[in-house]
Amino acid sequence: MIREIIVAGFGGQGVMSIGKTLAEAGLQEGFHVTWVPSYGPEMRGGTANCSVVISDEPIGSPVVTHPSELIAMNGPSLMKFLPSVIPGGLVLVNASQVPRQVDRRDVRSYRIPSMEVAGKLGNFKVANMVMLGAYIQATGALHMDTIGRMLARLFTGPKAHLLALNLEALKAGAAFIS
Repeated sequence: MIREIIVAGFGGQGVMSIGKTLAEAGLQEGFHVTWVPSYGPEMRGGTANCSVVISDEPIGSPVVTHPSELIAMNGPSLMKFLPSVIPGGLVLVNASQVPRQVDRRDVRSYRIPSMEVAGKLGNFKVANMVMLGAYIQATGALHMDTIGRMLARLFTGPKAHLLALNLEALKAGAAFIS
């Protein structure tokens, strides 16, 4: 099994957090992983993407040119990376930012209104966790429990109150995948 993933959007949308979480969870589950971030000229508001490879065998190269999965948090990212997704791949689109439909018939695609869902949960910053929950549910690549345990280690002390919100966001995203 090898998954080559691109997560892309504007800086500040939690793109790097999604990618790093996938890589760390893959490592926790015993997979070989790579995570390569790429930033535009500005951190917040500029373009940002990362490549993640999760494999049950050693990884020859961390470079992802033809992803098996794409998480597109904005329109420019969808336009840039959609053509490179392999046939039979998966595309998750942040429908809150991207009015355009995925026009390829050879990929599975889901439109997740992550900003609206995050707003209903009370914090727009968890839109990335909504998308991550949808990804985990759509692929079965990793276990949701692994992500939950990682978040529990991350949100301690003064941040402990954020754990329940992030777990709820994961569940809400997963609910969009049938």
